[in-house]
Amino acid sequence: MRIPRFTFSLLLALIAAAAGCSPGLTGDVAGELKQWHKVTLTFDGPQASETDVAPNPFTDYRMRVTFTHESGSPSYAVPGYFAADGAAAETSASEGNKWRAHISPDKTGAWSYRVSFVQGENAAIDPGAAAESVSPDGASGEFVIGPSDKQAPDFRATGKLNYAGKHHLQFAGTGGYFLKAGADAPETLLGYADFDGTSTRNVPLKTWEAHVKDWSEGDPTWQAGKGKGLIGALNYLASEELNSFSFLTYNAGGDGDNVWPFVERDGKMHYDVSKLDQWQIVFDHSQSLGLHMNVKLQETENDDQRYDHREPRDIPEALDLGALGPERKLYLREMIARFGYEPGLNWNVGEENSQTHEEQLEQAEYIAENDAFDHPIVFHTYPEFEEQEITYVPMLGPDKPMTGVALQTMWDTVHQHTLHWVSESAKAGKPWVVANDEQGHALLGVPPDPGYEDWDGKDKQGETVHTIDDIRTHTLWGNLMAGGAGVEYYFGYDLPQNDMFGEDFRSRDLSWDYCRFALAFFREIPFWEMSNANALVGNSKNDNSKYALAKPGEMYLVYLPEGGTTTIDLREAEGEFSVAWFNPRTGGGLLTGSVATVSGGSRPSVGNAPADPDDDWAVLLRRQ
Repeated sequence: MRIPRFTFSLLLALIAAAAGCSPGLTGDVAGELKQWHKVTLTFDGPQASETDVAPNPFTDYRMRVTFTHESGSPSYAVPGYFAADGAAAETSASEGNKWRAHISPDKTGAWSYRVSFVQGENAAIDPGAAAESVSPDGASGEFVIGPSDKQAPDFRATGKLNYAGKHHLQFAGTGGYFLKAGADAPETLLGYADFDGTSTRNVPLKTWEAHVKDWSEGDPTWQAGKGKGLIGALNYLASEELNSFSFLTYNAGGDGDNVWPFVERDGKMHYDVSKLDQWQIVFDHSQSLGLHMNVKLQETENDDQRYDHREPRDIPEALDLGALGPERKLYLREMIARFGYEPGLNWNVGEENSQTHEEQLEQAEYIAENDAFDHPIVFHTYPEFEEQEITYVPMLGPDKPMTGVALQTMWDTVHQHTLHWVSESAKAGKPWVVANDEQGHALLGVPPDPGYEDWDGKDKQGETVHTIDDIRTHTLWGNLMAGGAGVEYYFGYDLPQNDMFGEDFRSRDLSWDYCRFALAFFREIPFWEMSNANALVGNSKNDNSKYALAKPGEMYLVYLPEGGTTTIDLREAEGEFSVAWFNPRTGGGLLTGSVATVSGGSRPSVGNAPADPDDDWAVLLRRQ
């Protein structure tokens, strides 16, 4: 049997750890040493408190660890951070001498690391600041990474989600492509009573009591059982085979006003170490469940001093009043250092972002420069098309760091807006990943299931609202059939379990079922090779009652939101095509309608559905 190679430095570290003494300048390597798994490197460094002013452990020490594979590539320069006593999630410690960095290695084999650690005023956020070497500067060592033992959808099996120059993200490990479906609400997800130092000025803190029953033995908790409600909520989403969720990491001054990473709400230069360690426990669990993290870094109420690109405001909560200054640089650096190793996330520059183009671009570029793992960067703005034009057009093109958009639009215009930005980004030379992450209008969004908490299908004014069937046909399938990247569902203010107060994801159980059916269907076809082909179906390319995707000559997918039938233009195709029907309301296998095959070189009818002709159906044509 071949014995894995361990270097002398790693053996010393392991021996020291077993003896209960400090591993010294080799660092303490912790975690499962496997591909895509979290590896944590911890050092003894300067003693500090999270409230220290001079030196401030967050601004006045710059730790950076360079991890390099034995082949020489890749090599990642990863920012490190102050970790108090190294166990703050459990101890609530605010001081200590532990300093930490993370990596999720993307290759098996031996990795080396070397630490840069300096002290100087604002050294962490100003590369030109005067600074001097401080231990553990220069520390180095090695560790060996073996293959993962996990299975999909765990990101430790599939690998990191990368922007691949296409309209869909790609798994680095398996090479497959990603379509998302999950929860955009509540944006106050992290306003959770079980997190240290969490308080509120507006919306009550969450208990996630409805999902405590979804926590399972062996799942993580902290401090003698805290966290079961939120961990259970993520378990529920994963049990529905969803793969994404969303949250704000900073909402001071916003609608919820109960989420911030700081020790004090308005103390933007000092971070709550134990709270962030507890966030990290939740985020790590989400990755094991295959739940992609849509990390919304701010919201419109606190992103700058303006509103809607026009009206000046006095917003002290805005980091550097919107500019890329010391507060914002430190905030972004801390978020990247503490969570950037997670393989399944995107950085969302801000919900309904209203910063200037210059501020947006500087912020995105700063993220790109400091995130060694090159996660996708997306933008979100208001639902009006004019606002999207103002915000998105200047960010098009291969010279910009933006990789996609998290569209907010009305529920029944998702298809048109998605198709527009898919097309415009491709024309500009950098295809965007275009998801629909908020469905308007703000009071409604995605309704709960009929009858949930005696909900009668009406808003607070007694008006009947759109249904979950409308969301399925126009929002979910509307995005997918435009070549979009998927959806996250927003729960409007006027509905039960809304975007601020929601704590029960089961309120949308039927809508999650429809998402699960759609994802299962699309996994069976090469959606990443298909593009919108509405012009091939119906009477004209402007017929919004019928959608199509095509891999020309090989595969065509037709979606009929209102049922019925249609013709499809196969005049440029050759051969025979099978015709099969998929039921978006029930899922399951493909079914046979009134027509089994059609011929290329013609414009045939796809025939009639196997049942329920007035309901929505998808029709798949494949060349035999």
